[in-house]
Amino acid sequence: MLYVIGLGLGDAKDITVKGLEIVKRCEFIYLESYTSILTCGKEELEKFYGKDIILAERDFVEQEADVLLTHAETKEVAFLVVGDPFSATTHTDLIIRAKQRAIKYQVIHNASIMNAVGSCGLQLYHFGETISIPFWTDTWKPDSFYDKIKANRDHNLHTLCLLDIKVKEPTLESMTKKKKEFMPPKFMSVSEAADQLLQIIDSKRREEVSELAYDENSLFIGLARIGHESQKIVACTLKEMKNCDLGAPLHSLVLPSNSLHELEKEYLQQFSEQPL
Repeated sequence: MLYVIGLGLGDAKDITVKGLEIVKRCEFIYLESYTSILTCGKEELEKFYGKDIILAERDFVEQEADVLLTHAETKEVAFLVVGDPFSATTHTDLIIRAKQRAIKYQVIHNASIMNAVGSCGLQLYHFGETISIPFWTDTWKPDSFYDKIKANRDHNLHTLCLLDIKVKEPTLESMTKKKKEFMPPKFMSVSEAADQLLQIIDSKRREEVSELAYDENSLFIGLARIGHESQKIVACTLKEMKNCDLGAPLHSLVLPSNSLHELEKEYLQQFSEQPL
């Protein structure tokens, strides 16, 4: 039996009662450790659960999940996911593979940034397509997500921007070696995301695009560690966001729609130093 269990966004205690009961009786417990992170570490989870946990990194989940599924054929196995189990397509793929092998499974849901973003006061049913902002390099600066932001703005919808994380990423030098070497973990901040978004509109202006999706004075919302007691939310212009330090990860960014509902504006005002 395979249980895919959401852990929520905060700390070890955010797991549901049902999820905790299942974890305590499982023989094998895997923690997916590359699509997101908790503010607490693996050791704190082990202490709270009273069970040993196996870290499931990208290579394991994408290439060696048969080990996990083989265990699940005869034993109870928990696969722990930060946020909600369906917040990443990798987890959907794992369930499909379990079904192909006739392995029974159960999904235990929890909060994710997809619904917890409502903590900034914006109404969830006014959000359009969610986009992801990747880290740029000197030679790779994708901006295709801009078109999705523009479409959301054209339909007067909010845009949730998920910011890139790099965990257990091999160095370029080690890609050709037998032994992989990894770069230090890296988590995009709202400041870095704002800088890239500013560069995109500079590029669009050079292309003489007539109508921009946003500009340096557009209102943006920065969110950090949502769901944890240390969460922080700031509402300011994009050029101001570039200089914001919201502290430790994880960060997200929101571009509100062109016109806010009065209730949205009233709630959001508490996070802004300027009148909205």
